[in-house]
Amino acid sequence: MDSALGTVALPAALAVIMFGLGLSLTVDDFVRVTRRPRAAVVALGLQLLVLPAVCFGLVTLAGLEPVLAVGMVLLAASPGGTTANLFSHLFRGDVALNVSLTAVNSLLAVVTLPLVTNLAVEVFDPPGAGSIGLQFGKTVQVFAIVLVPVALGMLVRRTAPAFADRMDRPVRVLSAVVLALVIVGTVVAERESVGGYLREVGLVALAFCVLSLLLGFAVPRALGIGHRQAVACCFEIGVHNSTLAIAVAISVLGSVELAVPAAVYGVLMFPVAALVGWAVTRSARSSAEEPAVR
Repeated sequence: MDSALGTVALPAALAVIMFGLGLSLTVDDFVRVTRRPRAAVVALGLQLLVLPAVCFGLVTLAGLEPVLAVGMVLLAASPGGTTANLFSHLFRGDVALNVSLTAVNSLLAVVTLPLVTNLAVEVFDPPGAGSIGLQFGKTVQVFAIVLVPVALGMLVRRTAPAFADRMDRPVRVLSAVVLALVIVGTVVAERESVGGYLREVGLVALAFCVLSLLLGFAVPRALGIGHRQAVACCFEIGVHNSTLAIAVAISVLGSVELAVPAAVYGVLMFPVAALVGWAVTRSARSSAEEPAVR
């Protein structure tokens, strides 16, 4: 990929998305997690522990080549994307819980994403592993591209709330456009190999997307968490921040190939999330309409 795109355009695009996230956040969003600890702990446990383990298992079973395997795990370690809030709203989830989880997840990702990615590099040992690993200097870059724009957005929200409210919808639309352009740019950069990559990683990305969404809903429900909170967990866990994964792969780690799984996932997750949301809503409606047993 052109160096200007990798070093300037892509980080700037991610900054727009993370700034938009910050515009929707307040300090109370972080505090709110402590008021609903059960749902938050379950969702964060799934996000931080279960999903990376599931991803390790999938890529090992599929026998992905090492760089693509690390790219899948990098995606799995990325926090939920801001689009999760939109899906949660559309399918009547607890959007406030989504916002809080996205805030906490984005903060934790500064630590967990390098840890999980470095573990994947050790396990799969891709060519050029020394340059792919997230050492301290690269971890600082992750911190800068994730938290600094969020903090600036929160500052704008605090000092000019009316402006933040007006900008919320335009920034969300811009974020969706940016994600689409990032995915297209990644595919174009790897156009000679994209067919082979899709064949190799497509089914794995699809399986991981479906499992993420289903686990995100089924596990909270099995543990007695309410339907609306479970819907929020479903999308928070299944709709990953593909742009962050792509930006870390290309801008921080310098590998377009490493970004391919996140680009493929970014295309697949929207229709799959919509189908899962429809199925979950339909099943909940059917349960509500069942006559009471006398």
